[in-house]
Amino acid sequence: MKFKFYNQPSALMIRRFIPFVVLTISLLAFPRAAAQTKTAVLNDMILKGIDDWHIPGMTAIVVKEGEVVFSEVYGVTNIETKTPVNGETLFNMGSTTKAIVAMALGILVDQGKLNWDDRVRMHLPEFQLSDPCITEEARVKDLLTHNLGIEGADLLWFLDSVSTAQTLRRFAMAEKVYPIRGGFQYNNLMYVAAGEVIRAVSGMQWSEFVELHIFKPLEMHRTVARAADIFDAGNYVTPYFYDPEDGYTEVAHNLSDQIGAAGMIWTSADDIEHYLQMLIGKGVYKGKTLLKPETFQYLFKPHALIPEQDFYPTRILTNPAWTTYGLGWFQHDYRGEKLDFHTGSIGGLVAIAGILHEKNTAVYFMANRDHAELRHAFMYKALDLWAFDDRQRDWNGEIFELYEGIRKDNLKREQTQVKNRVENTRTSKPLTEYPGAYSHPMLGTAVVQNTANGLQVRFNDFKTYELEHWHYDTFRASNKDDFRSQPVFTFIMGASGALTGMEAFGETFKKTTP
Repeated sequence: MKFKFYNQPSALMIRRFIPFVVLTISLLAFPRAAAQTKTAVLNDMILKGIDDWHIPGMTAIVVKEGEVVFSEVYGVTNIETKTPVNGETLFNMGSTTKAIVAMALGILVDQGKLNWDDRVRMHLPEFQLSDPCITEEARVKDLLTHNLGIEGADLLWFLDSVSTAQTLRRFAMAEKVYPIRGGFQYNNLMYVAAGEVIRAVSGMQWSEFVELHIFKPLEMHRTVARAADIFDAGNYVTPYFYDPEDGYTEVAHNLSDQIGAAGMIWTSADDIEHYLQMLIGKGVYKGKTLLKPETFQYLFKPHALIPEQDFYPTRILTNPAWTTYGLGWFQHDYRGEKLDFHTGSIGGLVAIAGILHEKNTAVYFMANRDHAELRHAFMYKALDLWAFDDRQRDWNGEIFELYEGIRKDNLKREQTQVKNRVENTRTSKPLTEYPGAYSHPMLGTAVVQNTANGLQVRFNDFKTYELEHWHYDTFRASNKDDFRSQPVFTFIMGASGALTGMEAFGETFKKTTP
């Protein structure tokens, strides 16, 4: 900007004129400066959060009005190799996969091949649940809302690795816990059934269907729908746990593709940019319509009420008036708007997706550190910045304090368990009588055997625990599992004094062989 002086100004004139010049320049530069400030504010919080949460590597994306306004990668894929994360590095989507499975069903609705209110058995005759009425009444949309009334059964894939069909056949034994659509209990296995509906209706595996109808039109060239495919794809992160006492622990990649529709998609920052642009575009990407407007809107309608106690701990900080679930999306009111979001968590890996439709703002976060709740802080901070132009709240500080309190509460419970241990007790039988096969109708077989280090229990030739005597006929795992817990195993004696079973994970395994 050029200012012309016709007469020599006095000192007083200069003092009066300088503020005007500074104000004018500031106003002209404000839009760009504001955008830079938002980016810097978010980046600073993330860098602080990476230190607080001990995150090896992560990525964070924000899309506003269809434009990528923030897309950054941080850290390394592996602590040992120190390979930097880049835009093509694959992270696990976890349960944010569920929104894509719901979209896939929506595409089939648009193709006229099914309706949301179709009975599941109309397309999947082999579908069975423990309650015959719920089996017959279950509709396609019910598979996506966690309110059919059947308890979750994640032990099916945690303790075994069998086909999707076998997993669902066993799931038919999961108990009814409330009347149909009369409650809310998160249930991964219903999304597995949804994946099978996609297969039955489309004639292709759900993973192939989403690759063809979602990943391809969105130009998500790095994204894979099967966890086992990451090894051929390359450039993927290593999962980690972090504990203040133990430091980092590398976790084996979870390859439970038999329940893949519940959370096994892997993707990259570059690909997620396109996914968020489609969400902001209400199902349209670069002129390509993936979903009809009415179908897209249906995915985000509230379909199930969530009791307060079943919602995320962050409700303490956001204080929502209502909490609901759409089709693959948790929902609550945030600053007068409806926020649709979902987390993903699986063995050393986390994600979060969020969108404020009325503000045309969407966010996504992935990291390779188990339960790094910086993800929640990132989501709310990014939404505050770009949807509400608010820089004030210290989301990382508040959420870190919240979850640190939860961690300490869990530690106290563990300490109480140790305190309640009865010292100097003995088992009812010699250890030589404990080995044998213990069976559960839904969860399979646990084989107990003696080793040089004591008792060992192996579930379905898949998951093994080394046991240490705790007290009486109760043993505790000496090794931490994929959830960093040390479960207890209690052997049961019958009225005759014979060993009849074993309690583990809240279930009873009946002894079937000596």
